Amino acid sequence: MKSKIRVVFLKELRETLREKRTFGFLVLMVLFYPFLIGLTLQQVIDKSTRTEREGIHLTVIGAAKAPTLVAQLRERNVTVNESGPMTEEAIAELLHGKKISAVLRLSDDFTDNYQAMRPARIEMWFDSSAESGPQRRELDEILQAYGNNIASARLLAHGVSPATLAPIQLQRYDTGTNASRSAMFIGGLIGFLFFPAFILNMSSAVDSTAGERERRSLEVLMAQPAHSWELVGGKWLASSILAVVGVTVVLMLGHAVLKWLPLEEIGMSWNLGWGGLLLVCLASVPLSLLSAALYVALAMNAKTFKEAQTTISLVMIAPLIPGFVVSFMELKTAQWMYLVPMLSNQTLVKELAKSGDIGAAPFVLTFLCSLVPALLVVAFASWRMKSEKYVLGV
Repeated sequence: MKSKIRVVFLKELRETLREKRTFGFLVLMVLFYPFLIGLTLQQVIDKSTRTEREGIHLTVIGAAKAPTLVAQLRERNVTVNESGPMTEEAIAELLHGKKISAVLRLSDDFTDNYQAMRPARIEMWFDSSAESGPQRRELDEILQAYGNNIASARLLAHGVSPATLAPIQLQRYDTGTNASRSAMFIGGLIGFLFFPAFILNMSSAVDSTAGERERRSLEVLMAQPAHSWELVGGKWLASSILAVVGVTVVLMLGHAVLKWLPLEEIGMSWNLGWGGLLLVCLASVPLSLLSAALYVALAMNAKTFKEAQTTISLVMIAPLIPGFVVSFMELKTAQWMYLVPMLSNQTLVKELAKSGDIGAAPFVLTFLCSLVPALLVVAFASWRMKSEKYVLGV
């Protein structure tokens, strides 16, 4: 690094870190995204395992009419509370207490219809606002199995094989691994960890360009014996280093959270090692360089700090669009995805978590697809900054 670039770099970095509010905001953003991912996945795990931890509590009205059903429910570890007749208001009040998953009420003519081989009605009462969806689905499976057993017994009593009603036997074989199943969900979730590359350096980039123009200190800086590329390069690197360090820490914290969470309880896993993560962090460095270059170039065209901040806030959304389009259209991974900044980083993490060995080409393409435009933008900004009339008269 040239000495003049180094002076500008240290000057801009020192001014950014000196502001306690800005530094506190950077630290908060670094901790926010890993915490959000950990909290989201922990909620998914809690909901998926709630049935196993809490069990299913069920109230059956008229249980004496179907002892076989009650026995089958208890065999599936369902806690059955037998109850006498209840009004609809009493059932609703019982469910609103959220202590039971559902209420089964056998109709008054259940026994007569059952013995006459007519459909016997069973009412299931539940509260859809309660978080008991998995419990209700398991109850549906038990009731479906109970009905199938009765149908099979009746067919056998009439000399008909139950297999007559099942002419096709379908067997399913899932060759997907836990890593491949979780790569799309967790990979897409962790893809948002790259977005801080466009947040952590925004304040520094805007303040060192539009902010200095507004404070009239940019004129003093341009009067120094330094080339325009040295001034732009120092500001660019000072803004970039904040995002590089922040994204690296965010990725490491997110990786640690995923390793710590019991993902196996929901049929998922996170097999990316620390070595692979370091390669991802290295390939993500140019993404921070690109965002800082864009911010510096755009802020130079703004007269005030507020104007630059508004313009950059709109541009900040652009990197998210390709990822949303690919997810919405459910596109398969293709080579061109490694040529789109940020989408390439997200695709790299997904494929690396899915297969583990993807070769060197995706890393190289991910690295270059952000580095090349970053250098071009910095060169353009340096060329524009050669004109004092342009810089001071925007």
